[in-house]
Amino acid sequence: MSCSFITVIPARYQSSRFPGKPLAMLCGKPMLQHVWEKALAGGAERVLVATDDTRIADACAGFDAEVLMTDRSHRSGTDRLAEVVDRLALDEAAIVVNLQGDEPLMPPAHIRRVAELLAACPEAGMSTLLLPMHGPVGEVSPNVVKAVTDRQGFALYFSRAPIPWPRDESDDGRPDWHRHLGIYAYRAGLLRRYPALPVSTLERRESLEQLRALEHGVRIITAEVTEDGGPGIDTPADLERAQALLRAADPDINSA
Repeated sequence: MSCSFITVIPARYQSSRFPGKPLAMLCGKPMLQHVWEKALAGGAERVLVATDDTRIADACAGFDAEVLMTDRSHRSGTDRLAEVVDRLALDEAAIVVNLQGDEPLMPPAHIRRVAELLAACPEAGMSTLLLPMHGPVGEVSPNVVKAVTDRQGFALYFSRAPIPWPRDESDDGRPDWHRHLGIYAYRAGLLRRYPALPVSTLERRESLEQLRALEHGVRIITAEVTEDGGPGIDTPADLERAQALLRAADPDINSA
C-alpha cells in the first residue's frame, strides 16, 4: 500500500566511540549525506536532519538537506524526534520514520516498507524490521540486537542476548534468530507522549530504548526483510567496512 510519511534523521556530533561520526568521510562525502540520499530515495514527502550542532547543520547546507536545529538536552534520538513533531505541528496520525544518521547502507526500500507497515496496522504505535538469520545463536554478539514476535508479527521482546535460546538443537528450516534492523516508524501522537514515559527497568538493563515502549504497552508491528541494512557505524572500523561494501557495489563511487 502507498502512504504518506516524513523521514527524520537525528544526528549528533558527539559520540563516545566515534566523535564527529556523521561528518566522517565515506567514499568521498560525509556519511550523513549517504544517509540523506537513502532517505530521499525511500519516497518520503519530506526529509529533514534534526541536530543540535552547527557543524552538522553547515555540512547539510553543502548538500541542500533541510535541517531543524533542536535542543541540546535530548537524551535520545527519539526525544529529538518528539521535538520535531511538535515544531512541525504534525497530526497525531502522521507517520514519522526515524532513520539513524549512522546507517548509510540502509536500503531505500526498507524506509518505505517500515512506513507502509505501520500505515497498514492501526493498532500499532510503532513498526520496525527484522532480518531472519541462521547460525550458532550462542555465538551472536551482544551488539547485534535480537527480537522475537508473536504469530501476527507483533514484537514480544528485544534483547542483546541470543533469543530464543535453543534448548535442544534442531534443524526444522526456520531461522535460528531474527536480527533487529535499527529503523522505526512512529505515529506522531506516540512520539509526543514518548519523552514523558518513565525509563523502564528493561530498557536500563539491555540499553535498548524500544523496550520502554513495550513495557508501557505500545504495540510494535514487525516485518521480515531479506536484505541487510548494512553495518551501523559505531567505530572507525565500521566505517572502513561500509566503505569496502560501497566500493564493491560501485567501483566508481568515489568519482561520482
